[in-house]
Amino acid sequence: MMKEQIKIRTKKIGLEIIILIDELPNKTSSWVIAKQIVRSSTSIGANYRAACRAKSPADFINKLKIVEEETDETIFWLEILEESKLVEAKRVAMLKCELNEILAIVVSSIKIKTMRGKK
Repeated sequence: MMKEQIKIRTKKIGLEIIILIDELPNKTSSWVIAKQIVRSSTSIGANYRAACRAKSPADFINKLKIVEEETDETIFWLEILEESKLVEAKRVAMLKCELNEILAIVVSSIKIKTMRGKK
């Protein structure tokens, strides 16, 4: 998959989560989770863009590892929203599916880049 396509997908997931968060009930728990998930979900796209401008292969891998961590954290917060019944499971399912696809792409990219660096 091309870098530009991944840039679009990682930006889009952040925007979709912002829209979801704006629909949460006005509760303290919602507010706390909202701050965390907006930070982690928007960090996915921001850090992927930074990876695309990496100065070296090692820098690229390190930035992708941040994308991996932020993607996993975002999935965690979506699970919390779902399991706490703040959001319907079907509303979260599509987002988790997209995040898992992004995660798989990033993990694969890290492995490939790491293997190429060892040759």
